[in-house]
Formats: sequence, structure tokens, C-alpha cells
Amino acid sequence: MKRRVKALVLCLGFTAILFAINTVYHYTKNPLLENDVQSVNTQKISYQKLYEKNWQTIKNEYYDPTFNHQHWSRWRNKYQNKIKTKEDAKVAIETMLASLDDPYSRYLTSEEFAQQNTSITSKISGIGVSIANDSGKIRVVNVIESTPAQFADVKVGDIIIAVNGKKVSGLSLAEVSNLVKGPINTFVNLDILRENEKITKNIIRKEITVKTVKSTNDKNIGYIQIGSFISKSTPNEFLEALENTSKSKGLIIDLRGNTGGLLANAIFIANLFINKGNLVSIVGRNGYKYNIEAQDTNVHIDKPIIILVDGASASASEILSGAMKDYNRAKLVGTKTYGKGMVQKIISMPNETGLNLTIARYLTPSGNDINKRGITPNVEVKFTKKDVEQKRDVQLEYAKNMLKDMIAKNNL
Repeated sequence: MKRRVKALVLCLGFTAILFAINTVYHYTKNPLLENDVQSVNTQKISYQKLYEKNWQTIKNEYYDPTFNHQHWSRWRNKYQNKIKTKEDAKVAIETMLASLDDPYSRYLTSEEFAQQNTSITSKISGIGVSIANDSGKIRVVNVIESTPAQFADVKVGDIIIAVNGKKVSGLSLAEVSNLVKGPINTFVNLDILRENEKITKNIIRKEITVKTVKSTNDKNIGYIQIGSFISKSTPNEFLEALENTSKSKGLIIDLRGNTGGLLANAIFIANLFINKGNLVSIVGRNGYKYNIEAQDTNVHIDKPIIILVDGASASASEILSGAMKDYNRAKLVGTKTYGKGMVQKIISMPNETGLNLTIARYLTPSGNDINKRGITPNVEVKFTKKDVEQKRDVQLEYAKNMLKDMIAKNNL
């Protein structure tokens, strides 16, 4: 990395952050790329009208003008005078969306819409845990460092059986999450099952900021893991990670398990390594094509780079890895990516609900359509059963050895 890169990254509070804000702003000004925090639409309308509003929005904005080869008008009056309740509206809208045969377009209930916005801001008022439904049990799968949950000694694997005295059996993850969250500086009481022992925790709620980027150094090799592209803070977190790894001679960017997020975030990071040319092509309704060109960032990172990918690397992860591979700016190691080449827009709807709608598809800089195909890595490395049992990360090990050889060649 040249000296001016180091100087740029070290003054994150000045030039780099200004660039980050301007770049993301520039990209999101394109109407095809709007995918940001949406204000809650508190307008109250009948559930029948809510269905009709969703029908009209899909008619106007869905990327495929054939609507999966059907006459969209057939859905307009299909449930006329039959939608009376919130559940009626949900079932009707989801049935209508299912006819598109598009797994990415979905209706968002008021709870789901609020959670979507929370993910984008990366700030929640809670205790700092991630939960999952494990065969009907609400299990803690992650405890964020330096949060009330960690200070209260909540552990990964704990099973939540009640929140403020209310049993959670039969509740959805969203319902349990909403019980745990609440106003800052208030307390929540959790009944937890740990190794067949019931434990009660009284935990204060605080504002929790979820980081999406982590970085470490191993001798001459820098390692940056991007867990998600969903947060608005991801660009600046990545710049901080570049600072932390600035003395390394080679870089590993880990996108394994990263299912995507905000398109502008992937473009911003790609633009740090690719300063000229088309980063991605967005193809909208009726074939309208928009090329997103790299901007001159004055950042020139010439160290060798390896990107780790797997079958869960999707969407924004594939935009970044696809651009880096097409321009030969990085070697991809791992297994074939997921293959999600579609772009969604979050649309605020009445009754505090939302619609996550596919509005476009995208192509890599070389014009490759990766939807349902994925991106094949330069070097395929798979885990064996023995690797999993021994908790051995053979993909990361291979990437480090490969990067050492690339660094050695650079020094010749």
C-alpha cells in the first residue's frame, strides 16, 4: 500500500469519512439503488385497501413487466370484500407475491418492517444477544461484547423460557425479540435454562450498536471479515479495518456467510480497490440498464488480496467479489457463491407495514448474470467431515498460504 493510502486511512475523521458519505450518497441517488432506512407510514387504512395498495405498488415497480407471465390485473379484485383482518391481509398479499415465483419479494408486517430498519441503522435498544429458533426452543446464538447481556453472564447456548414472566413457548422470534427489547435504562427479566438449571437474570436495556466488520493481523497478513452489508455504518467500519491492517503486505477479506445487505455498501468497498471502470450494471424494468462507474478515490491499494466465499455469500457479497474477480483485483477461494443477482427496494406502506420488492437485476462488470448460477472461485476448497469435527478452517489456512506465496512474488 502506498504512503498516501496510509495517510488517508489514518485520518478517518476527515477525508476518508467525507469520501464515504459522498460516495454512498452519490450511489443511493440513483432510484434503482434506494434501499435505506424508510420512515414508518403511520397512515391507517382498511386491510382491504392495504392489499390494494400493495397490488398497485407491485404493478408500478416490479422489475418484470410480465409478472411471471401472468395478467397482473387478475389479482386486483380477487379478494374483493374478503379482507377484514390483519391476518387476512398478510395471507392475501403473500399469496399474491407467491405468484411471482420470486423468493426475494416479500411482505413485511409492522414488526418485520421495524426490524428491517433496525438492522440498517445497526442500533437497537436491548441487551445485546442474537437468538434463533432451535426446534421450538429460543436459544441464544451470540452475545455481543461489552453489552448488558455479557455483563449479566448470559451465555451462548442458553435457552430463554420466559421474558418478564411471560412464557415464550409458541411465540415467534420476532415476538420474543420485541419482548426483550424496550426503552433504554429499563430492565427486562429473563428466565433462562442452562444445562437443565433454571436461572433468572434481571438485565438493563441499553442502546446496542452492532458492528458488521472485524479485523485482525497475523504477521504480514491482514484479515477483514464483513459479516453483513446491511448496516449504514459498514463503509466506515471497513475503513477502520483498513487502518488496522494497513501495515500488512497482503489482505484476506472474508465474505463467507455474508448474505448481503445494502447495494451501495458493496459498491463503496469495491471502489476502494477499483478506481476506474464499471463496478456493476443494474438492469431495471423493460431492460433499462445503468452502469455504476468507479470514482477516482485517490486510494491505491496494490497489495495482493484473497476473498473467501461460500454458498451463503450472496447479493452484495457477490457484487463485491464479482467485481474484484472480473478486474483480477483479488483471487476467490472457497466454494461457489449463492447466486442472487436481484436488487430489492424496501417500500414503506400504510399501517406501519412494508414491502421488500425486487426492482432490478444486476450483472458483474464483465456482463455475467450470476442469478441462480453463483460465482465460481478461482480455487475451490471444501470442508471435509474431519475438518468440521476438528474445527479446522482449511479455507482460511489455504488462503493464508496462497497469500504468502503472492507476497513473496511481489517482493522479488
